[in-house]
Amino acid sequence: MIDVKQQLDLILRGVVEVIHPMELEAKLTRSLKEHRPLRIKAGFDPTAPDLHLGHTVLIHKLKHFQDLGHQVLFLIGDFTGMIGDPTGVSETRKALTKEQVQENAKTYQRQIFKILDPAKTTIEFNSRWMGPMTADGLIQLAAHYRVARMMERDDFQKRYRDQKPISVHEFLYPLVQGYDSVALKADVELGGTDQKFNLLVGRELQRDYGQESQVVITMPLLEGTDGVKKMSKSVGNYIALEDKPGDMFGKVMSISDALMLRYYELLTTEDLGSVKALHPMEAKQSLAELIVARYHGAEAGQEARREFQQKFQKQEFPDEPDVRLVLASSDLRDGQLISLVDLLARTELVPSKSEARRLIGQGGIEVDGQKQNNASSVLTLVPGRQYRLKIGRRKFAIVEFNS
Repeated sequence: MIDVKQQLDLILRGVVEVIHPMELEAKLTRSLKEHRPLRIKAGFDPTAPDLHLGHTVLIHKLKHFQDLGHQVLFLIGDFTGMIGDPTGVSETRKALTKEQVQENAKTYQRQIFKILDPAKTTIEFNSRWMGPMTADGLIQLAAHYRVARMMERDDFQKRYRDQKPISVHEFLYPLVQGYDSVALKADVELGGTDQKFNLLVGRELQRDYGQESQVVITMPLLEGTDGVKKMSKSVGNYIALEDKPGDMFGKVMSISDALMLRYYELLTTEDLGSVKALHPMEAKQSLAELIVARYHGAEAGQEARREFQQKFQKQEFPDEPDVRLVLASSDLRDGQLISLVDLLARTELVPSKSEARRLIGQGGIEVDGQKQNNASSVLTLVPGRQYRLKIGRRKFAIVEFNS
């Protein structure tokens, strides 16, 4: 296995919080010394038949642990799914039937192996230990937690304050999720930031049951294509894992440049420094191709990119632009870097650099379909790649860089 420092570099990528970092380092150190992989747990309630990219933030983190040689426990909450997670809701969730949960669970297994290695993944269902549990066992489990602690949850507090009903069975949800960690003897549990309360219950129950408490790692909630709200099917800002390749590619291309970097960090292992050195359009197309290739294959990713480029060129560019400009590294002060203002001036489609700055400030300049509003921006030119410049409403230039 890889040394602890290198493991932590990958494990901590994109992480919001670790409870507690020293415990994680100690577990990793002991794992190396004893040649015993850590048991890494993440749970998913099969409340809907299809997964989207927001769900995969945790799955990608599981893959990181898997690549480091640890044991991944993908827990399908077929029992908790029938209770309904009270996290972040203002009223009691409608319970799903056992048949609905089982049907949804089948699609989860098909979709997760687009990311995880099936040969190295253990799939568990919490009905395996909760189903046979007697009423006596459930009462004993409930005795391990206090109502006052349960009411510390923000969502329960708010509903109680607003005089909205809280069903007794909703208190069981964090208890069962916590007991899952006891049943699986988890060393680490992953969850979204909204799951922190439930994850901490697992730490407490493990301690009560005589086990070493799991380390809790929380991951951010991925924003959807609108860049504001978390990715959600109900909001409509989601990218489903089973979207058609062209639709998936187009949805990724619709996100903002800032959100693109967040997707790179949470959904890939690409070097972020290298990504930032690319032109945003190039980087976004590469991201879209990567995501399509993961869920539909490399050929589908390449084809989706070709189709997008053809459609983009047809819509945005005339067959013959006003200017075709070829630059060499000897023409540039810093090899492959050129300021946007200087590039516009070299096309000779603007009368001066001051006019170039004015146009940029007014949003009148596009590079590869992306509006530019920073007159100080610098482009990193990639050898052999063409850049399409739209200047104002009617002027077009193609710039190519040859090293």
